[in-house]
Amino acid sequence: MIITTTDTIPNKEVVEILGVARGSTVRARNIGRDIFAGLKNIVGGEISEYTRLQAESREQAIQRMKDDAKKMGADAVINIRMTTAMIMQGTAEILTYGTAVKLK
Repeated sequence: MIITTTDTIPNKEVVEILGVARGSTVRARNIGRDIFAGLKNIVGGEISEYTRLQAESREQAIQRMKDDAKKMGADAVINIRMTTAMIMQGTAEILTYGTAVKLK
């Protein structure tokens, strides 16, 4: 499955727009990560535990979007976007969405 942030794919023609494909995940911090992050906050630097959590969340949201597009019969998802929103303290949603299309 081709996924891209552009609205065209070189050497491919969009022959049908199937709709919006979307995938999301909601993740919460956990006490173990929070303790380690608190220690990192004292000395400074990247909080790698949260970086990994965000990266895993993004990949899961992308995979869910691809699965949604496959259910529609899509060959590609174009013009994809990602957004993050805080749901409650310590909990965030990552939403990935784009246009599911058939290609020639």
